[in-house]
Amino acid sequence: MENWIELSALEYKKVWDRIYDEFNFEPSISNFPSFNVPNPFITYDVSKYLNGFVDLDSYDEIYNDLEEKSLLVFKELTQKNEYMYALDWQHPGYWINPRLEFPKSEFDEWTVPIFPNGDYYFFIHKNFEWGLLGHPLEESITIFGKELIKSFEKHQPRMFQMILRQG
Repeated sequence: MENWIELSALEYKKVWDRIYDEFNFEPSISNFPSFNVPNPFITYDVSKYLNGFVDLDSYDEIYNDLEEKSLLVFKELTQKNEYMYALDWQHPGYWINPRLEFPKSEFDEWTVPIFPNGDYYFFIHKNFEWGLLGHPLEESITIFGKELIKSFEKHQPRMFQMILRQG
């Protein structure tokens, strides 16, 4: 089996149409949040990891912790052969399976990074039951869906310390 399977043009259009419609997604450089996810949700402030407030070694540890905990949570919430969405706004989107290999790029990141260091990065269940949405300009990560929140409470990334909003 393969991981990071690029969405077809039709799949790409359908998933982004759904995000624009269901989340009222309106990318903005000043109006935050740029999306409205269903309750329950928690939005975490990750700005200190984007603005150089953490030394490079600590950043790498905290970033790797976010990747590891996110994969663990995604594995808990998906079936063995189940795929979910990994989306990078205005770039190719992918089907991913959390149980398969997650190779990294030359920048030591996943094909679609989990941390919003320059673009909107979304990891969403195939039926939109839960998701993790990274907002690069608000410098936040929002998680929604009761199961996802509970699983992240069990396996809390070190990065998830300061809450901006919840509902």
